[in-house]
Amino acid sequence: MEDIRGISRRSVLRTVAAVGLVPAAGTGTAAAAAGPTAFPQPATVRRRPAPGRVPSVLEQVLDVRYAEVGVPGYGRVVVRAYNGGFPGPTLRVRAGDTLLLTHVNGLPPNPAGGMRAGRMPHRPNSFNLHTHGMHVSPAGHADNVLREFAPRAAAGDPEPRYTSAVHVPADHPAGTYWYHPHLHGSTAEQLAGGMAGVIVVEGDVDEVPEVRAAADVVVCVNELKLRDGRVPPFTSGAWTAGVPSVFTVNGAVNPVLALRPGEVQRWRLVGATAFTALKLQLGGPEGVLTMHRIAQDGVTLPAPVPARTVELVMGNRVDVLVRGGAPGRYELRAERVPQPLLTVEVAGEPVVPPMGLPRALPPGRPFLDEREVTGPDREVLFHLDPGVFPQPFPDAFRVLGTHPTPPADPGGDLRRDPAYGLYDPDHVNHVLPLGRTERWTVRTGETSPGFNHPFHLHTNQFMVTHRNGVRLEPPVWHDTVGLAGGTPGESVTFLVRYEDFTGRAIAHCHHLHHEDLGMMQTVRYTAP
Repeated sequence: MEDIRGISRRSVLRTVAAVGLVPAAGTGTAAAAAGPTAFPQPATVRRRPAPGRVPSVLEQVLDVRYAEVGVPGYGRVVVRAYNGGFPGPTLRVRAGDTLLLTHVNGLPPNPAGGMRAGRMPHRPNSFNLHTHGMHVSPAGHADNVLREFAPRAAAGDPEPRYTSAVHVPADHPAGTYWYHPHLHGSTAEQLAGGMAGVIVVEGDVDEVPEVRAAADVVVCVNELKLRDGRVPPFTSGAWTAGVPSVFTVNGAVNPVLALRPGEVQRWRLVGATAFTALKLQLGGPEGVLTMHRIAQDGVTLPAPVPARTVELVMGNRVDVLVRGGAPGRYELRAERVPQPLLTVEVAGEPVVPPMGLPRALPPGRPFLDEREVTGPDREVLFHLDPGVFPQPFPDAFRVLGTHPTPPADPGGDLRRDPAYGLYDPDHVNHVLPLGRTERWTVRTGETSPGFNHPFHLHTNQFMVTHRNGVRLEPPVWHDTVGLAGGTPGESVTFLVRYEDFTGRAIAHCHHLHHEDLGMMQTVRYTAP
């Protein structure tokens, strides 16, 4: 176990109350309103207009180091954190803006002799940055997950600093996105301590009168793994034994959100979980509050869609409008999660007349035309082979595809060869020419109910047209889509057009432990 006794003075102690959290100033989280029952909100960093320039620039330091936080039921724990707490600051930009980020790695040197194989967790104190869901360049100093922000090589060395410059296209969809580390081998362990933050691209949907009138509330769900006062090292295969997930919202355990009868709020639901898919419902003794979906994975829907349940798999974002009904307490709960994620207290003077809901919304993205599909269809299989390797990680987590054709026997010779589905960062599995529209079908080989392999493609969003062979009407834009286990497992079919940016990127399972164990492929976007 690495030495974490020398926690920096810049580490921040944040006590997470069971309900009604009001964080201290300067901890990276701010209260939505004054008072002892205020709902916690991450600190917000807004774009700064550049003199004589349009668009604008948002400059922000993301300082990563060990921080000491308080979690009810677990006491004081040590986690890796952005700017001293979790989640990190919310970054608000508009299409055409630039994110200029400085990354400080204040973590100790990586443990000596760490495993560096493509299917093993390793380098736990190195990281990088992924702007999840955004249509931005995957190359250079932008959304390049092949970079490494390494810590200092030895104690006493200066803390390394790295920079990112992410240019948001002028036609980028307005919506909710998020950022998190994405260095292969360390992603799951870092997200299990809360290393995540929200990105909001402001735009046309925010100007719809009914949306503009609603309070804008970030609801970032983190999933922590805590044992003996810290996140257990994932380099041991026993890390899952007896380590239940602890779910927080904006750093709090079951915080209380106030809502007046007839009031409408806009919730930006962010699934910053690494291991658990969330099927959400909002209800209580007084009944169920309907969540009106207005956006999925950053793309605005044509009109609000009323829903009693909302699926939020690992990496998903869903924007919903919620209107207060009968006074009482309502709980946002997820299937198979014992505690409420948050509690809504509907009380106070009713809003008369009740706030309205929009009938239509500005188009987030036009639908793709199946007649534009070219080339052979791509098929991808998420496949788990149990017990084929020595300990500590005996299972093989692989991605098999028809580009190239996989071996006939998926349980055969699992050499370190990309043709066998084992992730190799030096091998390109898919060459994707710009301007081309293609059809992909992604399947899971899992037959155990309750399992989920969310598929995530970097750089380009995709339009899901079928689930298990059944056409969706209408189709839905995603950047991450869940694939639940079952018999014989699930499949999704989607269309995707490769646009604007060249460079190497990633397609992978967003159960992040699976990703770190090799359930990932490299794609290369090329000029036509």
